[in-house]
Amino acid sequence: MISSTVTQKGQVTIPKEIRNRLGIREGEKVMFVPRGDEVVLKVVRGNILDLKGSINAGAHPEDFVAIRRSVKRAVGAKAGRHE
Repeated sequence: MISSTVTQKGQVTIPKEIRNRLGIREGEKVMFVPRGDEVVLKVVRGNILDLKGSINAGAHPEDFVAIRRSVKRAVGAKAGRHE
C-alpha cells in the first residue's frame, strides 16, 4: 500500500509510483470522485467524454420557459411595466 501525508494546507503529493502508473505529468489536472467512504483519483485529459458520469443530473430538469417568463416579469417590474 502506498501512502502520502496531508500538509497543513490540505495538499497531498501523488507518489511517483502512482503518477507513473497513471501517466500523470506535471501541469495535468486530476479529479477527486467521492464514492461512499472512498475517493477515486481520475486524470482529466482533453476529451469531454472522460467526464461522463462525474456530475449527477438534478432530479427535475429546469423549466426554461418558466425561467424566461420570470426574468421578463422582473425586468418589466424594474422598468415600471407590469404584464
